[in-house]
Amino acid sequence: MPTDASLKLIPMTTFVIEYYSNEGYADLQILNLMNNYANFLRKPLYLGMFVPVDTEGNVLKEPKNYASWKSLEHNDGKRTDAVGFEEYAEYQNAEQKCMFEGFKVDYNGYSKVRIVASYDPSIELSFNKNDMIPLGYNDVESLTVFDDIYLTAHALKVIGIKDRR
Repeated sequence: MPTDASLKLIPMTTFVIEYYSNEGYADLQILNLMNNYANFLRKPLYLGMFVPVDTEGNVLKEPKNYASWKSLEHNDGKRTDAVGFEEYAEYQNAEQKCMFEGFKVDYNGYSKVRIVASYDPSIELSFNKNDMIPLGYNDVESLTVFDDIYLTAHALKVIGIKDRR
């Protein structure tokens, strides 16, 4: 397993070099992992990769006291009987589908949504509300220009990397 780079979005060449330097050979599993990562980098960007959205792609507002509710052991995202807390469960399900960690909505206006990385405000993306495509970025690979974009457990699972958190 590579260094902590596996928890960050990195260019494909860096990904290949990291795996070869740590594994020393390319078996079928490693080749499959590289294929998965290459396909991940090709995915078109959409707002739900960064922040929780509803089925129409609209930003969901975080429910009141959500962090406290989520921290309770029985609210692990696997329950289906959250009676009275449907809004919380919907938000949690949408949150678990995000591919990138630490993004928050900075502005949600009539024609655009701007998000920023909570850990680095210089990482900013604006999505046009008509087509929900980010201005200046078209796929995951285009985000590798940023040094620190962190992958969620869901993204690691899609790629085939075991989450070591």
